[in-house]
Amino acid sequence: MLPTIILVDGAPRCVIRPTDKKDLDRFVRNAKKYLLAGNEEGKVTHRPADDDESAKWREGFALHKAWGGADDTFIGIPLFG
Repeated sequence: MLPTIILVDGAPRCVIRPTDKKDLDRFVRNAKKYLLAGNEEGKVTHRPADDDESAKWREGFALHKAWGGADDTFIGIPLFG
């Protein structure tokens, strides 16, 4: 899959690149507590990343690989602001 933005109440929270729909669903399910950060009423959604957001994912992936991380152990990065 292509890089995907995870949104909480419409605000970008992180950019990930799941391997398939099942992987995306598992990430959202397992990360929901982190993503909502105490806001149990929040709504978690996702959409394809735009060019700038995809670039952030690629930069994080490049940094991950630079320290010797394996390709299949990197999922994404949090977004702030």
